[in-house]
Amino acid sequence: MSIPAELVARSNALGADPRNTNYAGGNTSAKGTAVDPVTAEPTELLWVKGSGGDLGTLTESGLAVLRLDRLRALVEVYPGVDREDEMVAAFDYCLHGRGGAAPSIDTAMHGLVDAAHVDHLHPDSGIALATAADGRRLTEQCFGDRVAWVDWRRPGFQLGLDIAAVRRANPRAIGVILGGHGITAWGDTSEECRRNSLEIIRSAEEFLAQRGSAEPFGAVVPGFQALPEVERHARAAVLAPVIRGLASTDQRQVGHYDDSGVVLEFLSREKLKLLAALGTSCPDHFLRTKVRPLVVDLPASAPIEEVVARLKELHSAYRTDYAAYYQRHATPDSPAMRGADPAIVLVPGVGMFSFGKDKQTARVAGEFYVNAINVMRGAEAVSTYAPIPESEKFRIEYWSLEEAKLQRMPKAKPLAGRIALVTGAGSGIGRAIAERLAAEGACVAVADLNADTAAEVAKGIGTTDKAISVIADVTDAAAVQAAVDATVLAFGGIDLVVNNAGLSISKPLLETSEEDWDVQHNVMAKGSFLVSQAAARAMVAQGIGGDIVYVSSKNSVFAGPNNLAYGAAKADQAHQVRLLAAELGAHGIRVNGVNPDGVVRGSGIFAGGWGAQRAAVYGVPEEKLGEFYAQRTILKREVLPEHVAAAVFALTGGDLTHTTGLHVPVDAGVAAAFLR
Repeated sequence: MSIPAELVARSNALGADPRNTNYAGGNTSAKGTAVDPVTAEPTELLWVKGSGGDLGTLTESGLAVLRLDRLRALVEVYPGVDREDEMVAAFDYCLHGRGGAAPSIDTAMHGLVDAAHVDHLHPDSGIALATAADGRRLTEQCFGDRVAWVDWRRPGFQLGLDIAAVRRANPRAIGVILGGHGITAWGDTSEECRRNSLEIIRSAEEFLAQRGSAEPFGAVVPGFQALPEVERHARAAVLAPVIRGLASTDQRQVGHYDDSGVVLEFLSREKLKLLAALGTSCPDHFLRTKVRPLVVDLPASAPIEEVVARLKELHSAYRTDYAAYYQRHATPDSPAMRGADPAIVLVPGVGMFSFGKDKQTARVAGEFYVNAINVMRGAEAVSTYAPIPESEKFRIEYWSLEEAKLQRMPKAKPLAGRIALVTGAGSGIGRAIAERLAAEGACVAVADLNADTAAEVAKGIGTTDKAISVIADVTDAAAVQAAVDATVLAFGGIDLVVNNAGLSISKPLLETSEEDWDVQHNVMAKGSFLVSQAAARAMVAQGIGGDIVYVSSKNSVFAGPNNLAYGAAKADQAHQVRLLAAELGAHGIRVNGVNPDGVVRGSGIFAGGWGAQRAAVYGVPEEKLGEFYAQRTILKREVLPEHVAAAVFALTGGDLTHTTGLHVPVDAGVAAAFLR
């Protein structure tokens, strides 16, 4: 196996276990010799995980490759700790060959330590010792002379020099505990390095378990225990849009909800407020979770109205405190203050709400705070939790190198940060809409009466960070509310609803039964009302506006034969657009409609018998129905599901910000359906 392949295999194995390191945290390296294609001479190289990569999913393209002679030569030109950031740019002049990842800030640690293989990881157990008030003494008790201690220093060139010096001074050591940060281990072979990393992690776990107190977070506070699951989730669904709206004051955020046992137990204990105020310590943790979380200081049984009011008070205070934190530590060279909203909100009895620019970022922020809870538990179990000073957190949060990384991020897609619910999304028009909204950056709840087709569409869109499937009988108010609640709990709220669920029965008046009438009005007229009502309730609670789109039909204004029940139901939907646009505009919620002509290809309605019925009415073969519809239009073009999806995106993608109450025809031109 080649050196880079062996490094990737070790990285993947370590990164696959969350006990070893958090997502996208830590880095690994290997040194070796390869032939320089220019000189044909053997050249010492360093392969190291590049900036922004994740160990568990690392591939060879995620490695930076540097010449060791040039990297080591940087020691002679190092201008000192006050100018160490300049060394990151110098790494580019040490690169070997083309391609590969950008070198990370930790490159010096890997290059300067005299070992063939180096791992730098963020295990909860290691950080617990690293953040204990007497961490140096505990490290010696736990490891003896096999693991040394390195005082806190911000990651960079000087930290690499410090670790290299400790390695030389402690020849028996297999690694170090980095104060306030994590661990670094080394070995002569890749396997030895992996074993040494795991020895440090597992030994720290055993030490904490054997020496730790039984209740490191203190006693349970009466009234702060977890609510029963059903009640807890119902309360979370009500609170999530409120919290998301507050957390989106500066920039729209997507949310993640966590009511795992580790979170609920922490929220029920007497040290919650004290420990939460101290914030996290590992740089990876607080860069995702901010300097500290917002903690609701009410019991789990407090009336929901009281909790909402208190959340708003606490949020205002949080923003004031964050601005003061910035002012305390900012220098003339500091980047401008970023959003002052919390990334983590803790609600006793209910759980944790975490936020980010997309679902993955929000989820990972929550995972990092769980890591932080584990760290605090370990540190408190054997000592006192003592994270790095607030001033050091600021130096990393507003580091010029971190700001440069943020500036390199690709431009967000038009619907980034938006959360959509599409009904009837298991096939046809609904499926095309769900896929288009997701492609434009939205998180999507794929709702359908058919659980299998909804799941298939959601899986095709991507992971649960991008799409979920929900069962939705739109004629049932409880089922509709459950679908909206599922969306809110998955993504934090709801911004964009598409009323697409429908069916059609084509019969003349004298053959239309009462059941035919009721079923179509229940699904389309009543169903749209129920979905809009439940979604609007969440949107109003969020306070950041939203979009409701009705997929109506040209039949809402066009009088065709043998189509009374369907046309009347569509006309009902069309007028709901106008009524709700007038009513919900005060909340910043826009309501618009799309009026397609017959969409035959890929349509669940047409495949379910409607196509055969309409073909019989017009006297054409069913397989020719799409062509028939096209020929009766002005443009002579068949309407497909993706054309309707394009109209929905046009209405919601950000360019038509001042448009509400509009119906957009997607019918290739049917003069009789022109809006007047």
